[in-house]
Amino acid sequence: MKTKCLIVDDEPLARDLIRSHVNKLENFEIVDECGDAIKAFQALREKQVDLIFLDIQMPQITGIEFLKTLKHPPKVILTTAFREYALDGFDLDVVDYLLKPITFERFLKAINKFYQVTSDDSKQAPVNNNVFNTEEPFIYVKENKKVVKIYLNEILYIEGLSEYVQIHTSKKKIITKTSMTNMENKLPEDNFLRIHKSFIVSLDKIEAFTSASIEVPGKELPIGRSYKNTVIGSLKVNGILAG
Repeated sequence: MKTKCLIVDDEPLARDLIRSHVNKLENFEIVDECGDAIKAFQALREKQVDLIFLDIQMPQITGIEFLKTLKHPPKVILTTAFREYALDGFDLDVVDYLLKPITFERFLKAINKFYQVTSDDSKQAPVNNNVFNTEEPFIYVKENKKVVKIYLNEILYIEGLSEYVQIHTSKKKIITKTSMTNMENKLPEDNFLRIHKSFIVSLDKIEAFTSASIEVPGKELPIGRSYKNTVIGSLKVNGILAG
């Protein structure tokens, strides 16, 4: 099944460029193109949309204002010529933020992030392109007034702290304002496992475990009662637990 895309941008040349990039991907199709947010509202009512390429600066209603009105928006990749809007985008939990002019190399990285956060699409796989996709997988999170890059292979575990989460890596700790559910959706499910309402662990960092806890470097974490069956099943599937 193809990923259905909506392009929303008031600049025809910008729409042309995104259309050209999307058309190079076999598993993606464009279902509509809109020059403003009003037309985009109508398109969302009439058509199935999995991913929106959304410009920020548009007449009448900006992309940010449009996105805030949607109760259950599709995944969104923001596009803009202005770097200063990046923090607004991360506050809205968008997949990625593309700065115009958008190169195909950068576009592919955004598509791979889309695959990572789409946990219910098991038939699709990230775009493999050794020329463009040579960097280790990573995510961006907002910490204070900065956007911080975190490489996935450095994450030990993630801890929920009310309205915040603390990401424990092999090098440092990062605190960002988001929910555990949002953070879980950002991470590839074949590499990370939710073991408790307050903890997500990196599977390849597990050093030991019992029926009640999991050990990662420097920390023993509890397995939540309601997560126990899921955890055991995941450990078996990933070859960590025999039988």
